[in-house]
Amino acid sequence: MRPLVRRIVEAENLTHKLKANMSTKTKTSKAKKKPAANIVWFEIPADDLARAKKFYSSLFGWKINPFPAMADYQHIDTGGADASPEWRLMKRMYPDHTITNYVNVPSVTRFMAKVEKLGGSICKPKTAVPQMGYFAICRDTEDNEFALWEINPNVK
Repeated sequence: MRPLVRRIVEAENLTHKLKANMSTKTKTSKAKKKPAANIVWFEIPADDLARAKKFYSSLFGWKINPFPAMADYQHIDTGGADASPEWRLMKRMYPDHTITNYVNVPSVTRFMAKVEKLGGSICKPKTAVPQMGYFAICRDTEDNEFALWEINPNVK
């Protein structure tokens, strides 16, 4: 399993264990609680990747290295705990491209439908990321973009 996928899966497993442990100690009803939709990573778009890499590594001391097989995509190691959201530096894809928050959901397909039902829109439909999962880029009712992320290490 790739290190990123392993870290995301480990963080998700730890979160579920902690919540399960807490719920058995404080549970007063038998209602099953849905897992939280956590932010799992951020992407920072840049017109000049080298300039942005220098800026963020100098400012925060982050380690920024190329992501395997993706020339315009960089992994940012913030030095935080393993459960910290992941950061990426990437080539800006369009003029108004801003920081994108990825929210972990059980099904990108179901949540895309929910986004549209609630008045939002889909900017980029469900897309596979081999050996990692699926994502979709959405826009909320206030014109803010965010992404849905579904972990699935079996994606080809």
